[in-house]
Amino acid sequence: MIRARRIGVTAVAALAALAATPQLAQARQPSETAPSTVSFDSGLPPGWRIDGEGATRGLVWRSPRPVPMGDARVEFRAGDRPLGAPRAEHDGRTFRLPLDAVGDAPLKDLHVLSGGRRLDAPADGTARRERGALSAAKPPAALPANSVDPGRPGAYRTVTGEYGLAPVKLPGFAEPVEMRAVVVAPRGTTGRRPLALFLHGRHGTCYKPGGDDVTGDWPCPAGTKAIPSHRGYLKDQRLLASQGYVTVSISANGINGQDWAAEDGGAQARSSLVRQHLARWADWAARPRTAPAVVRTAPKADLSRVLLVGHSRGGEGVNRAAMDSLYPPPAAQDGYRGRARWTIRGTVLVGPTVFGQNPVADVPSATILPGCDGDVSDLQGEVYVDGTRGVSRGTALHSAVYVVGANHNFFNSEWTPGLSEAPASDDFWDDAEQPDPVCSAGTRTRLTPDRQHQAGATYIAAAARLFVAGDDRVRPLLDGSGRRAPSADPATVLTHAVGARRTAGFLPDGGVKVTGGRLCAAVDPDPAKACLPTDTKGSSPHFARWETDREAGRGAVALDWTAPGTATRVRPAAPLSLTGARSLALRLFVPPNTTGTALDVAVTDAAGRRAPLGRVTVDGLPGSERTASYWAREVRVPLTAATRAGLDLRHVKSLELTPRSASGQAWLMDAWGWTPGTPAVRAAALPRVDIGRLTVEEGDSGARTYRIPVRVSGHGSGTVRFSVLDPDTGEAVDRLVAVRPGATAVDVPVEVKGDTRFGYDEGYDLVAKAVRGAVIGSHRGGVTARNDDPAPEVTLTPVTDRVSEGGTLTWRIGLSAPAEVEIWQPVRVVAVTEGAELSTRDVDPAWLLDRAGALPDPERPLSEADLWVWTGLPAGATGADFTVVTVADQVAEPVESVRLTLTGDEAEPLPGRPVLTGTVTDAP
Repeated sequence: MIRARRIGVTAVAALAALAATPQLAQARQPSETAPSTVSFDSGLPPGWRIDGEGATRGLVWRSPRPVPMGDARVEFRAGDRPLGAPRAEHDGRTFRLPLDAVGDAPLKDLHVLSGGRRLDAPADGTARRERGALSAAKPPAALPANSVDPGRPGAYRTVTGEYGLAPVKLPGFAEPVEMRAVVVAPRGTTGRRPLALFLHGRHGTCYKPGGDDVTGDWPCPAGTKAIPSHRGYLKDQRLLASQGYVTVSISANGINGQDWAAEDGGAQARSSLVRQHLARWADWAARPRTAPAVVRTAPKADLSRVLLVGHSRGGEGVNRAAMDSLYPPPAAQDGYRGRARWTIRGTVLVGPTVFGQNPVADVPSATILPGCDGDVSDLQGEVYVDGTRGVSRGTALHSAVYVVGANHNFFNSEWTPGLSEAPASDDFWDDAEQPDPVCSAGTRTRLTPDRQHQAGATYIAAAARLFVAGDDRVRPLLDGSGRRAPSADPATVLTHAVGARRTAGFLPDGGVKVTGGRLCAAVDPDPAKACLPTDTKGSSPHFARWETDREAGRGAVALDWTAPGTATRVRPAAPLSLTGARSLALRLFVPPNTTGTALDVAVTDAAGRRAPLGRVTVDGLPGSERTASYWAREVRVPLTAATRAGLDLRHVKSLELTPRSASGQAWLMDAWGWTPGTPAVRAAALPRVDIGRLTVEEGDSGARTYRIPVRVSGHGSGTVRFSVLDPDTGEAVDRLVAVRPGATAVDVPVEVKGDTRFGYDEGYDLVAKAVRGAVIGSHRGGVTARNDDPAPEVTLTPVTDRVSEGGTLTWRIGLSAPAEVEIWQPVRVVAVTEGAELSTRDVDPAWLLDRAGALPDPERPLSEADLWVWTGLPAGATGADFTVVTVADQVAEPVESVRLTLTGDEAEPLPGRPVLTGTVTDAP
């Protein structure tokens, strides 16, 4: 597709640092010498089409089966190039992406992804069997029990009730959003009690009682009821309430039904809704008589001790709410404009999305990763841990909690079959012909719904007890120390962490030098650079893709050996200090289902003194081709040997890993000096960056320069990586930018050239990620130029409409004027009303296969062969030929004919257009 106009980014500048940024790639113009008529075949794979009228044209994929409304974004891709996130239509099977989002690259190797997995892949398991299978999976050995088990109920009885308030309007949402919640609180307590707020994820919004129909409508149509997703955490709420917490779970159906249009997937709207509820609780704490009945029954909430719990997109929503509470967002994009009268002590993120990849570094977090997640199946929530490294003070603990055998839905009882009010399902996609060895129901590793929910409740309570109550005795359950909570048995729950008292990290960034292994990239289309080969069976949460086809600053150290004894050395840009640390903690992963990978660990100081620290053994997680099981285990070696050897721990120059297994693979995510304990967390004063979107008119002539709106607020200064995405290639041009409030931190000029040719809306996108000393709110924005030219009129005229058998019938699809983009026009074969009709055996089989997608059998008239053919007219062309290739035979036949007409995107003939006839006679 050729763009309607040229939009060029001429610079990305931060003060003087980016003043010299060169001209970036511009959308290509059609050749001035393009032919006026072109023959063209669409070549779109089955299930894909282009439809719509004029500027509403879209790329459409229809699934052969319904796709449940879920939390992961559905994405269209052409090869490795992201095309965009389509909108789901009401049938749950059809997904539409406007052509202005597609670009002009060839639509080759089209596929559909959701949470890192293919939605358009074969459903029968054939493709997976061809790749082979990983070795058999079995549960890891049970860990030692922790001294304190937060999953055991507390001493308090509980009270439950609900409240409903007037709905609220949120920016960018046409319909008001409900303010409904269920409250579970302790009885018999004294004083103010900490508050835990739950936010559910993106699920169906409405259902019809007595049936299986679930929709994403909002408001719910007559005859349907709202799905009570907010009631799905009552088990978790009752456990916390028994331990003395006031809990509230809020409804967000109004956001789920409208967030398809939000550039951030609804994260800001969910944050606004969370803070609207917190503001009401702050009001009720000050004026108890104004509170709903259930709130008056509960103890007063202590808003200085708040825990936020979010499931799936709710996880991203509460992460944004924690950010917005510390670093207020721009008023124009926020549905809550008051100051924060509360303090967020921590967050729990259950199977979360992280579209913005913008975790809040100075708020402690625990991220639950379900090993059998079939929705957010790439387990991208790992970024809430990995993405905090080096960004701010580093004193907040960020824990990843991997639950083997858990799926996405069963943490919410209203998303669980047999427990839910509305229809529900197991989100893990199964294969009847080839059950998954880890995640199919009935395997040794797959959890039942009750066991999964109990494990989730236990680790939510662990986070509450550590982050809010400050009980360091539960820290070993979250920080990679290798302890278990017996109340979660028989679930296998593994953890690793960054932050807290970890210091002086060996990080695989651009400044490190690696010998013996290789520094690999988390996301890179070049197999020689990527950490995991493209044919890897399974995936890694550490390498979940973001907005770009490659990313600087994200990676690991890869080790691959066929014999023991060759060391890999990791040398940071400057020596590190491990003074005061008790151990060296390493996050390492090995291929799933492998056991006993042994590595010797050593360090060397700046004077060249080397000290072996000990040997670690790492096992892989239970995994299959369908799981994200390349996940790091935390292992520790004491630093006492280094002290005895007289090493200068103030200046550690390198880390050394020497394989002792016969052969194997391993990846080092990072290594830290570790000391037990949980320090007090104080949020730094940081600058906040928000990227906006400017929409302009194209115009008929001349060139105008616009600038992508970038707002920097807050305090201090930091470093942010900005990436400009070329709309035609998807490639990113990166720059590290020093940002601070009050300065013109980012200047991204975009040139829009006007013309009078029809095209699609065109734009350049800018994305941002914090590197050091900053937070990112709205991570994506840009400039969009609207097409203001009418679509050309399309006609169909005969060229050769009478031939003998073996000849080619030809018609011309013509345009009244050339366009700046490829125009797609369908032609339908309709029934012949008089005389004999060409049959499927009268035309060339290759021609029929290409246009019908199959060879109909038995023989039938062409009008019954589902011939609705899309033809592309390339940018700059004014016509393309539509042909019917016939074959000669030895059978005496009467004169036969075929009838054609132009149609709209629903296969209905365009009004006022003729139906044309082609005639075929017997060969002379």
